[in-house]
Amino acid sequence: MSKQSQIDVSVVVPVYGGADALSELRQRLDTAMRQHGRRYELILVDDRGQTHAWQIIEALSRSHPEVVGVRLSRNFGQHAATICGIEHARGEWIVTMDDDLEHPPEAIASMLAQADAGRPLVYGVFENRTHAGYRNLSSELMRRCLKLAFPDMNENYTSFRVIHAPLAAKLTRFDLNRPYVDGMLSWLTSDAQAVPVEHMQRRHGESTYTLRKLVSHAVNIIITYSHLPLRMVTYGGGVLSVLSFLYLLYLIWGRITGHITDPGYTSLMSVVLLACGIQLLILGTLGEYLGRLMGAVYKRPVYSVERLSGRPGASEPHPHAGIDPAP
Repeated sequence: MSKQSQIDVSVVVPVYGGADALSELRQRLDTAMRQHGRRYELILVDDRGQTHAWQIIEALSRSHPEVVGVRLSRNFGQHAATICGIEHARGEWIVTMDDDLEHPPEAIASMLAQADAGRPLVYGVFENRTHAGYRNLSSELMRRCLKLAFPDMNENYTSFRVIHAPLAAKLTRFDLNRPYVDGMLSWLTSDAQAVPVEHMQRRHGESTYTLRKLVSHAVNIIITYSHLPLRMVTYGGGVLSVLSFLYLLYLIWGRITGHITDPGYTSLMSVVLLACGIQLLILGTLGEYLGRLMGAVYKRPVYSVERLSGRPGASEPHPHAGIDPAP
């Protein structure tokens, strides 16, 4: 932490569908931070999910000096909003968490204890999730797919994280218009610690992550951050070539031996249609990669800030805190 900063912890919360929970989140966070003598700031990034979210954020920032509001010009997605919050953070440690109180603010203390022990990255992991069955199943399938695409991916990753400021600062230098925080963290460090935390019930609104959005999110991540699809179509093309060659040898052998008098229209069309289908799949995959390269060349912004609210500042620790505030 720089000498000029008096903030120990910056808590970054992308706000999309949980605006009604922000007041309780701030109150519980304030209690948890003061009990442990932590000077903190709360950065609320409005990702334009609810029309009344900015009014709530502005009211909180006017009433509480530790609250900073950032409003994006449009919806850029959770990971882009997280990067935005990190760029506005001034704490030695940066906590990222969801806006719906499924991540308990009271668990931050145990995660920070691991971080203080020398871990630059700490994840809060959930042994039992409170999501619906289909959501848990789809999340597990997505986790397995991402692990296949990212062999070096940190095993236990969630959006509930504690990141050391120097490591978090490197995230902002990637300049990717479709950021994926956990993938980028896996590129930067393998020194990650998992801390079990309780997964709380969502009490305000409903999750905006539908099955379609989860699948779209997984496909986007795999194509943007992995070469796995290219390898799959390469290997698939190689296998098809070998099978086609073997089938050709079989036809030639059959004609020579008299076993096959007419290869048949059906078998010919089957091979042609299969080959055309795989070629289109390969072209579509290449098109996805080219589209992302074009986005990088055009320098599409990761996010765009429309408005700020509140003045960054550190909250004072409670005078009766059991732990002395960090220097």
